[in-house]
Amino acid sequence: MSEKIKQTVEFIRAKTDFVPEVGIVLGSGMGELFDDMDIRCSIDYNLIPNFPVTTVLGHKGRLIFGVLSGKNFVVMSGRFHFYEGYTMNEIALPIRVLKMLGINILLQTNASGGLNPDYKVGDLMIFKDHINLIPTNPLIGKNDDSMGPRFPDMSEAYDKSLISLAEKIARDLNISFHAGTFVALSGPMFETPAEQNYLRIIGADAVAMSTVPEVITARYLGIKCFAVSLITNISSANNSSLETPHEEVLRVANEAGKNVGTLLKELIRKL
Repeated sequence: MSEKIKQTVEFIRAKTDFVPEVGIVLGSGMGELFDDMDIRCSIDYNLIPNFPVTTVLGHKGRLIFGVLSGKNFVVMSGRFHFYEGYTMNEIALPIRVLKMLGINILLQTNASGGLNPDYKVGDLMIFKDHINLIPTNPLIGKNDDSMGPRFPDMSEAYDKSLISLAEKIARDLNISFHAGTFVALSGPMFETPAEQNYLRIIGADAVAMSTVPEVITARYLGIKCFAVSLITNISSANNSSLETPHEEVLRVANEAGKNVGTLLKELIRKL
């Protein structure tokens, strides 16, 4: 793994000497949020050694370096999922690479299903915690002590100061939001009504098939994390399925995703 990370970093460094402070991972339908920024370099995933290639509609598959409000950032426009057949090491590699490139903060977005009955389509949910129900994680296996501890602390997976700042920004901008607990499943199937009930009982407010592996990796590496989800579909009171065509998820993300972009841009400005 360390050799692959080194090779990937060397390739990117040969393309640009730009040093990012903030890493951003964009989820379904949100790949254009930062296209209006001061872009310094853009590299397609399929050109980067050892990088997975996203196979999901709505994920652009580009690594973008740029500047916003005086902050250097790198955007992963599109992420990788366990259900695509990638191993956890493959999913974690880009985050490890971003750490080597210089980031100390990771901001993530995703599209998710709302389990909390108070949530509506188009709302934002700021992560205050998560539950990992993907049946593995990126830290299993031999540990590299030079990268992080064998038993990393996850008591504050999402940075409290970033959460407080984001909540204030959302209130000031009249953006509808909640703070809740996210649960990650392997997918790719949507949840049955019984599974939805179970997830709600154990404390989950929203559900999707991503984000948590990257957060686990980032916290292991000592990177501060923040995540926000756009609620694109909801669980109804009569236990109907969260099933929504992926095209509809993308439509909602494209329409309501501007609030995610506004929140993240203002958050970066105030870091």
